[in-house]
Amino acid sequence: MSADRARSALVASLVRDGRVRTPAVRAALETVPRHLFLPALDPGGAYADVAVPIKVDDGVTVSSVSQPSMVAIMLEQLEAGPGHRVLEIGAGAGWNAALLAELVGPDGAVTTLDIDDDLVAGARANLDAAGYDDVDVVVGDGALGYPPAAPYDRIELTVGSTGVRPEWAAQLAPGGRLLLPLTVRGSQLSVAFAHTAPGRLHSRSVRSCAFVRLRGEGADPGAEVALPDGRWRVQPACGSDDADVPDPRALARATTGAGSDRPVAAAGTVADLWDGLGLWCAVADPGVVRLFGPAEGGAAPALFDLGGVRATLGLVAGDGCAVLLANPEATVRACGPDGDRAAERLAGLVAGWVDAGRPHAADLRIEAVVPSLAGPGGGAERGSVVDRAGPADVVVDGAGTRLTLRWGPASA
Repeated sequence: MSADRARSALVASLVRDGRVRTPAVRAALETVPRHLFLPALDPGGAYADVAVPIKVDDGVTVSSVSQPSMVAIMLEQLEAGPGHRVLEIGAGAGWNAALLAELVGPDGAVTTLDIDDDLVAGARANLDAAGYDDVDVVVGDGALGYPPAAPYDRIELTVGSTGVRPEWAAQLAPGGRLLLPLTVRGSQLSVAFAHTAPGRLHSRSVRSCAFVRLRGEGADPGAEVALPDGRWRVQPACGSDDADVPDPRALARATTGAGSDRPVAAAGTVADLWDGLGLWCAVADPGVVRLFGPAEGGAAPALFDLGGVRATLGLVAGDGCAVLLANPEATVRACGPDGDRAAERLAGLVAGWVDAGRPHAADLRIEAVVPSLAGPGGGAERGSVVDRAGPADVVVDGAGTRLTLRWGPASA
Protein backbone atom coordinates (compact mmCIF):
# COMPACT_ATOMS: atom_id res chain seq x y z
CA MET A 1 0.00 0.00 0.00
CA SER A 2 1.26 3.48 -0.84
CA ALA A 3 1.81 6.09 1.86
CA ASP A 4 -1.03 8.24 0.51
CA ARG A 5 -3.50 5.36 0.58
CA ALA A 6 -2.39 4.28 4.05
CA ARG A 7 -2.77 7.82 5.35
CA SER A 8 -6.23 8.19 3.80
CA ALA A 9 -7.35 4.89 5.31
CA LEU A 10 -6.10 5.93 8.77
CA VAL A 11 -7.87 9.29 8.67
CA ALA A 12 -11.08 7.70 7.42
CA SER A 13 -11.03 5.30 10.38
CA LEU A 14 -10.43 8.16 12.83
CA VAL A 15 -13.38 10.06 11.38
CA ARG A 16 -15.59 6.97 11.47
CA ASP A 17 -14.72 6.28 15.12
CA GLY A 18 -15.39 9.87 16.18
CA ARG A 19 -11.77 10.70 17.04
CA VAL A 20 -11.71 13.41 14.37
CA ARG A 21 -14.65 15.82 14.57
CA THR A 22 -13.60 19.03 12.85
CA PRO A 23 -12.52 19.78 9.26
CA ALA A 24 -9.34 21.50 10.44
CA VAL A 25 -8.01 18.47 12.33
CA ARG A 26 -9.00 16.18 9.48
CA ALA A 27 -7.18 18.35 6.96
CA ALA A 28 -4.03 18.44 9.10
CA LEU A 29 -3.95 14.65 9.46
CA GLU A 30 -4.57 14.21 5.74
CA THR A 31 -1.77 16.63 4.88
CA VAL A 32 1.14 15.77 7.19
CA PRO A 33 3.12 12.73 5.98
CA ARG A 34 3.55 10.66 9.16
CA HIS A 35 5.80 8.19 7.34
CA LEU A 36 8.48 10.86 6.97
CA PHE A 37 8.64 11.06 10.77
CA LEU A 38 9.00 7.27 11.02
CA PRO A 39 11.42 6.55 8.18
CA ALA A 40 12.31 3.08 9.49
CA LEU A 41 8.74 1.84 8.98
CA ASP A 42 6.91 0.92 5.80
CA PRO A 43 3.66 2.82 5.08
CA GLY A 44 1.53 0.15 6.74
CA GLY A 45 3.49 0.47 9.98
CA ALA A 46 3.79 4.25 9.81
CA TYR A 47 0.02 4.67 9.52
CA ALA A 48 -1.06 1.97 11.95
CA ASP A 49 -3.08 3.29 14.88
CA VAL A 50 -0.38 2.50 17.43
CA ALA A 51 2.25 4.44 19.35
CA VAL A 52 5.81 3.88 18.11
CA PRO A 53 8.69 4.06 20.62
CA ILE A 54 11.63 6.04 19.32
CA LYS A 55 13.89 6.14 22.40
CA VAL A 56 14.37 3.58 25.15
CA ASP A 57 16.60 3.98 28.23
CA ASP A 58 17.33 0.93 30.39
CA GLY A 59 14.37 -0.89 28.92
CA VAL A 60 11.95 1.98 29.57
CA THR A 61 10.38 3.95 26.71
CA VAL A 62 11.13 7.64 27.26
CA SER A 63 9.87 8.98 23.93
CA SER A 64 7.47 7.78 21.28
CA VAL A 65 5.42 8.93 18.32
CA SER A 66 1.94 8.95 19.83
CA GLN A 67 -0.96 6.79 18.71
CA PRO A 68 -2.84 8.62 15.92
CA SER A 69 -6.25 8.21 17.58
CA MET A 70 -4.93 9.82 20.78
CA VAL A 71 -3.26 12.58 18.79
CA ALA A 72 -6.57 13.31 17.06
CA ILE A 73 -8.45 13.40 20.37
CA MET A 74 -5.95 15.83 21.86
CA LEU A 75 -5.89 18.10 18.79
CA GLU A 76 -9.68 18.36 19.05
CA GLN A 77 -9.32 19.19 22.75
CA LEU A 78 -6.64 21.80 22.09
CA GLU A 79 -8.64 23.74 19.48
CA ALA A 80 -5.55 25.41 18.00
CA GLY A 81 -6.47 27.77 15.20
CA PRO A 82 -5.04 30.19 12.64
CA GLY A 83 -2.64 32.73 14.09
CA HIS A 84 -2.16 30.96 17.43
CA ARG A 85 1.22 30.82 19.13
CA VAL A 86 1.72 27.24 20.36
CA LEU A 87 4.24 25.59 22.65
CA GLU A 88 4.56 21.81 22.49
CA ILE A 89 6.39 20.07 25.34
CA GLY A 90 7.69 16.72 24.14
CA ALA A 91 8.91 17.06 20.54
CA GLY A 92 9.42 13.35 19.96
CA ALA A 93 9.88 12.80 16.23
CA GLY A 94 8.20 16.10 15.30
CA TRP A 95 4.95 14.72 13.83
CA ASN A 96 2.62 16.46 16.25
CA ALA A 97 4.46 19.75 15.80
CA ALA A 98 3.86 19.50 12.06
CA LEU A 99 0.15 18.92 12.68
CA LEU A 100 0.09 21.99 14.93
CA ALA A 101 1.81 24.02 12.21
CA GLU A 102 -0.95 23.06 9.80
CA LEU A 103 -3.60 24.14 12.30
CA VAL A 104 -2.10 27.56 13.12
CA GLY A 105 -1.16 28.37 9.53
CA PRO A 106 1.41 30.87 8.24
CA ASP A 107 0.28 33.58 10.68
CA GLY A 108 0.82 31.35 13.71
CA ALA A 109 3.97 30.01 15.35
CA VAL A 110 4.89 26.60 16.78
CA THR A 111 7.72 25.96 19.21
CA THR A 112 8.43 22.36 20.19
CA LEU A 113 10.98 21.36 22.79
CA ASP A 114 12.51 18.23 24.21
CA ILE A 115 14.99 17.51 26.97
CA ASP A 116 17.31 15.36 24.83
CA ASP A 117 19.66 16.74 22.18
CA ASP A 118 19.30 13.66 19.99
CA LEU A 119 15.50 13.84 19.93
CA VAL A 120 15.61 17.52 19.04
CA ALA A 121 18.08 16.84 16.23
CA GLY A 122 15.89 14.04 14.90
CA ALA A 123 12.72 16.13 15.08
CA ARG A 124 14.47 18.99 13.28
CA ALA A 125 15.60 16.69 10.47
CA ASN A 126 12.14 15.12 10.12
CA LEU A 127 10.37 18.49 10.06
CA ASP A 128 12.77 19.79 7.41
CA ALA A 129 12.24 16.67 5.30
CA ALA A 130 8.48 17.13 5.50
CA GLY A 131 8.65 20.84 4.63
CA TYR A 132 8.00 22.35 8.07
CA ASP A 133 11.19 24.34 8.49
CA ASP A 134 9.24 27.19 10.12
CA VAL A 135 8.67 25.13 13.30
CA ASP A 136 11.12 26.15 16.05
CA VAL A 137 12.71 23.08 17.70
CA VAL A 138 14.64 23.70 20.92
CA VAL A 139 16.37 21.77 23.69
CA GLY A 140 14.91 22.44 27.11
CA ASP A 141 13.36 21.10 30.26
CA GLY A 142 9.64 20.98 29.58
CA ALA A 143 8.83 21.56 33.25
CA LEU A 144 10.05 25.13 32.80
CA GLY A 145 8.18 25.84 29.58
CA TYR A 146 9.97 28.13 27.14
CA PRO A 147 9.86 31.81 28.21
CA PRO A 148 11.59 33.32 25.13
CA ALA A 149 8.55 32.73 22.89
CA ALA A 150 5.85 33.32 25.53
CA PRO A 151 3.02 34.13 25.93
CA TYR A 152 1.30 31.24 24.17
CA ASP A 153 -2.29 30.87 23.06
CA ARG A 154 -1.95 27.11 23.38
CA ILE A 155 0.40 24.86 25.38
CA GLU A 156 0.28 21.12 24.75
CA LEU A 157 2.18 18.45 26.62
CA THR A 158 2.69 15.09 24.97
CA VAL A 159 4.25 13.70 28.15
CA GLY A 160 2.53 12.92 31.44
CA SER A 161 2.70 15.20 34.48
CA THR A 162 1.62 14.87 38.10
CA GLY A 163 0.52 18.49 38.30
CA VAL A 164 0.02 21.84 36.60
CA ARG A 165 3.31 23.65 36.90
CA PRO A 166 3.27 27.39 37.58
CA GLU A 167 5.63 28.00 34.65
CA TRP A 168 3.01 26.75 32.19
CA ALA A 169 0.22 28.82 33.67
CA ALA A 170 2.47 31.92 33.74
CA GLN A 171 3.37 31.51 30.05
CA LEU A 172 -0.23 31.01 28.94
CA ALA A 173 -2.02 34.01 27.47
CA PRO A 174 -5.32 35.13 29.06
CA GLY A 175 -8.06 32.96 27.59
CA GLY A 176 -5.49 30.47 26.35
CA ARG A 177 -5.62 26.71 26.70
CA LEU A 178 -3.31 24.23 28.43
CA LEU A 179 -3.61 20.58 27.41
CA LEU A 180 -1.72 17.91 29.30
CA PRO A 181 -1.81 14.25 30.35
CA LEU A 182 -2.38 14.84 34.07
CA THR A 183 -2.17 12.14 36.72
CA VAL A 184 -5.25 12.40 38.93
CA ARG A 185 -5.47 9.92 41.78
CA GLY A 186 -3.56 7.27 39.86
CA SER A 187 -5.35 7.79 36.52
CA GLN A 188 -3.68 9.64 33.66
CA LEU A 189 -6.17 11.99 32.03
CA SER A 190 -5.86 14.26 29.02
CA VAL A 191 -7.22 17.53 30.43
CA ALA A 192 -7.85 20.65 28.36
CA PHE A 193 -7.76 23.65 30.71
CA ALA A 194 -9.00 27.13 29.82
CA HIS A 195 -7.06 29.99 31.43
CA THR A 196 -9.88 31.90 33.12
CA ALA A 197 -7.99 34.19 35.54
CA PRO A 198 -4.45 34.63 36.87
CA GLY A 199 -3.40 31.30 38.31
CA ARG A 200 -6.79 29.71 37.65
CA LEU A 201 -7.76 27.18 35.02
CA HIS A 202 -10.98 25.26 34.40
CA SER A 203 -11.24 22.03 32.47
CA ARG A 204 -13.16 22.13 29.21
CA SER A 205 -12.76 18.43 28.41
CA VAL A 206 -11.26 15.35 30.05
CA ARG A 207 -10.32 12.12 28.28
CA SER A 208 -8.48 8.95 29.27
CA CYS A 209 -4.90 8.61 28.02
CA ALA A 210 -1.53 6.95 28.58
CA PHE A 211 1.77 8.77 27.99
CA VAL A 212 5.40 8.46 29.01
CA ARG A 213 6.23 10.67 31.97
CA LEU A 214 7.82 14.08 32.04
CA ARG A 215 11.53 14.01 32.74
CA GLY A 216 13.82 16.65 34.19
CA GLU A 217 12.75 18.95 37.00
CA GLY A 218 9.12 17.82 36.83
CA ALA A 219 9.92 14.10 36.80
CA ASP A 220 7.85 11.79 38.94
CA PRO A 221 9.37 8.44 39.96
CA GLY A 222 5.92 6.98 40.49
CA ALA A 223 4.35 5.69 43.66
CA GLU A 224 4.04 2.05 42.65
CA VAL A 225 5.56 -0.35 45.19
CA ALA A 226 6.04 -4.10 45.34
CA LEU A 227 4.72 -6.10 48.28
CA PRO A 228 7.15 -8.33 50.18
CA ASP A 229 5.79 -11.50 48.59
CA GLY A 230 7.10 -10.30 45.23
CA ARG A 231 3.85 -11.18 43.45
CA TRP A 232 1.71 -8.11 44.10
CA ARG A 233 2.45 -4.55 43.04
CA VAL A 234 0.52 -1.61 44.45
CA GLN A 235 -0.31 1.78 42.92
CA PRO A 236 -1.77 4.10 45.58
CA ALA A 237 -4.24 6.79 44.58
CA CYS A 238 -2.28 9.29 46.68
CA GLY A 239 1.22 10.46 45.90
CA SER A 240 4.15 8.94 47.75
CA ASP A 241 4.48 12.05 49.93
CA ASP A 242 0.80 12.19 50.84
CA ALA A 243 -0.09 11.73 54.49
CA ASP A 244 -2.99 9.45 53.48
CA VAL A 245 -0.97 6.96 51.43
CA PRO A 246 -1.99 3.43 52.48
CA ASP A 247 0.47 1.21 54.30
CA PRO A 248 1.50 -1.55 51.85
CA ARG A 249 2.38 -3.78 54.82
CA ALA A 250 -1.32 -4.08 55.61
CA LEU A 251 -1.90 -5.23 52.05
CA ALA A 252 0.96 -7.69 52.30
CA ARG A 253 -0.61 -9.30 55.36
CA ALA A 254 -4.09 -9.20 53.91
CA THR A 255 -3.31 -10.67 50.49
CA THR A 256 -1.62 -13.72 51.99
CA GLY A 257 -4.61 -14.91 54.01
CA ALA A 258 -8.09 -16.17 53.31
CA GLY A 259 -10.95 -13.71 53.34
CA SER A 260 -14.71 -13.46 53.40
CA ASP A 261 -16.66 -12.46 50.29
CA ARG A 262 -19.72 -10.30 49.75
CA PRO A 263 -21.53 -9.57 46.47
CA VAL A 264 -21.65 -5.99 45.19
CA ALA A 265 -23.33 -4.12 42.36
CA ALA A 266 -21.92 -5.13 38.96
CA ALA A 267 -18.48 -3.60 38.52
CA GLY A 268 -18.79 -3.08 34.77
CA THR A 269 -16.08 -3.58 32.18
CA VAL A 270 -12.33 -3.89 32.51
CA ALA A 271 -11.97 -0.27 31.36
CA ASP A 272 -13.96 0.80 34.40
CA LEU A 273 -11.15 -0.38 36.63
CA TRP A 274 -9.07 2.69 35.80
CA ASP A 275 -11.21 5.41 34.28
CA GLY A 276 -14.68 4.66 35.61
CA LEU A 277 -15.11 2.90 38.91
CA GLY A 278 -11.39 3.07 39.71
CA LEU A 279 -11.23 6.83 39.24
CA TRP A 280 -14.47 7.35 41.18
CA CYS A 281 -13.18 5.33 44.13
CA ALA A 282 -9.73 6.93 44.14
CA VAL A 283 -11.19 10.44 44.10
CA ALA A 284 -13.54 9.63 46.97
CA ASP A 285 -11.22 7.68 49.28
CA PRO A 286 -7.42 7.99 49.68
CA GLY A 287 -7.33 4.42 51.00
CA VAL A 288 -8.00 3.08 47.51
CA VAL A 289 -5.17 1.36 45.64
CA ARG A 290 -4.80 -0.41 42.33
CA LEU A 291 -3.34 -3.89 42.65
CA PHE A 292 -1.40 -5.80 39.99
CA GLY A 293 -1.47 -9.45 40.90
CA PRO A 294 -0.30 -12.92 39.90
CA ALA A 295 -0.98 -13.78 36.28
CA GLU A 296 -2.54 -17.19 36.67
CA GLY A 297 -2.87 -20.27 38.82
CA GLY A 298 -2.33 -21.01 42.47
CA ALA A 299 -4.55 -19.34 45.01
CA ALA A 300 -4.74 -16.10 43.04
CA PRO A 301 -8.20 -14.52 43.23
CA ALA A 302 -10.26 -13.84 40.11
CA LEU A 303 -8.68 -10.60 38.98
CA PHE A 304 -9.53 -8.44 35.99
CA ASP A 305 -7.48 -9.21 32.88
CA LEU A 306 -6.06 -5.98 31.47
CA GLY A 307 -4.52 -7.16 28.23
CA GLY A 308 -2.56 -9.94 29.90
CA VAL A 309 -1.91 -8.02 33.13
CA ARG A 310 -3.99 -9.11 36.09
CA ALA A 311 -5.26 -6.24 38.22
CA THR A 312 -7.96 -5.10 40.59
CA LEU A 313 -8.99 -2.38 43.04
CA GLY A 314 -8.24 -2.55 46.73
CA LEU A 315 -8.96 -0.44 49.77
CA VAL A 316 -6.81 -0.35 52.89
CA ALA A 317 -8.33 0.28 56.32
CA GLY A 318 -6.21 -0.11 59.41
CA ASP A 319 -4.75 -3.60 59.48
CA GLY A 320 -6.93 -5.01 56.72
CA CYS A 321 -8.01 -4.47 53.16
CA ALA A 322 -10.71 -5.33 50.67
CA VAL A 323 -10.26 -6.27 47.03
CA LEU A 324 -12.73 -6.29 44.14
CA LEU A 325 -12.98 -9.63 42.32
CA ALA A 326 -14.21 -10.06 38.78
CA ASN A 327 -16.09 -13.35 38.71
CA PRO A 328 -18.15 -15.45 38.85
CA GLU A 329 -19.89 -12.22 39.83
CA ALA A 330 -18.67 -8.92 41.19
CA THR A 331 -17.47 -9.59 44.73
CA VAL A 332 -15.62 -7.69 47.45
CA ARG A 333 -13.27 -9.86 49.50
CA ALA A 334 -12.41 -8.75 53.04
CA CYS A 335 -8.96 -9.71 54.32
CA GLY A 336 -7.17 -9.12 57.60
CA PRO A 337 -8.41 -8.01 61.05
CA ASP A 338 -9.96 -4.78 59.72
CA GLY A 339 -11.08 -6.31 56.44
CA ASP A 340 -14.80 -6.01 57.11
CA ARG A 341 -14.46 -2.27 57.63
CA ALA A 342 -12.50 -1.94 54.39
CA ALA A 343 -15.02 -4.10 52.52
CA GLU A 344 -17.92 -1.97 53.71
CA ARG A 345 -16.22 1.17 52.45
CA LEU A 346 -15.30 -0.36 49.08
CA ALA A 347 -18.77 -1.83 48.57
CA GLY A 348 -20.25 1.58 49.35
CA LEU A 349 -18.05 3.23 46.74
CA VAL A 350 -19.09 0.68 44.11
CA ALA A 351 -22.77 1.26 44.92
CA GLY A 352 -22.29 5.04 44.74
CA TRP A 353 -20.68 4.79 41.32
CA VAL A 354 -23.51 2.62 39.98
CA ASP A 355 -26.16 4.93 41.46
CA ALA A 356 -24.45 7.94 39.83
CA GLY A 357 -24.81 6.35 36.39
CA ARG A 358 -21.32 4.83 36.15
CA PRO A 359 -19.44 8.07 35.33
CA HIS A 360 -16.10 7.95 33.52
CA ALA A 361 -13.18 10.30 33.05
CA ALA A 362 -15.12 12.46 30.57
CA ASP A 363 -17.60 13.27 33.36
CA LEU A 364 -14.92 14.72 35.65
CA ARG A 365 -14.58 18.49 36.00
CA ILE A 366 -11.33 19.96 37.31
CA GLU A 367 -10.43 23.42 38.54
CA ALA A 368 -6.72 24.13 38.96
CA VAL A 369 -5.43 26.93 41.18
CA VAL A 370 -1.72 27.75 41.04
CA PRO A 371 -0.98 29.34 44.43
CA SER A 372 1.99 31.46 43.36
CA LEU A 373 -0.07 33.10 40.60
CA ALA A 374 -3.51 33.24 42.18
CA GLY A 375 -2.62 35.43 45.16
CA PRO A 376 -3.22 35.01 48.89
CA GLY A 377 -5.48 32.16 49.95
CA GLY A 378 -5.25 30.44 46.60
CA GLY A 379 -3.13 27.47 47.48
CA ALA A 380 -2.37 24.52 49.69
CA GLU A 381 0.64 22.65 50.94
CA ARG A 382 2.00 20.07 48.55
CA GLY A 383 1.14 16.52 49.47
CA SER A 384 -1.93 17.40 51.49
CA VAL A 385 -5.60 16.67 50.97
CA VAL A 386 -7.25 20.05 51.45
CA ASP A 387 -10.88 18.98 51.73
CA ARG A 388 -12.97 15.94 51.06
CA ALA A 389 -16.75 15.98 50.71
CA GLY A 390 -17.38 12.68 48.96
CA PRO A 391 -17.26 11.77 45.28
CA ALA A 392 -19.16 14.91 44.24
CA ASP A 393 -16.61 17.48 45.41
CA VAL A 394 -13.05 16.68 46.37
CA VAL A 395 -10.07 19.00 46.65
CA VAL A 396 -6.60 17.51 46.38
CA ASP A 397 -3.11 18.83 45.83
CA GLY A 398 -1.04 17.92 42.80
CA ALA A 399 2.62 18.96 42.52
CA GLY A 400 2.01 22.31 44.20
CA THR A 401 -1.30 22.98 42.44
CA ARG A 402 -4.70 22.77 44.12
CA LEU A 403 -7.10 20.65 42.10
CA THR A 404 -10.82 20.70 42.76
CA LEU A 405 -12.52 17.62 41.33
CA ARG A 406 -16.26 17.44 40.67
CA TRP A 407 -18.47 15.00 38.84
CA GLY A 408 -21.10 16.38 36.54
CA PRO A 409 -21.78 18.83 33.71
CA ALA A 410 -19.18 21.45 32.95
CA SER A 411 -19.86 24.85 34.49
CA ALA A 412 -20.55 27.78 32.24
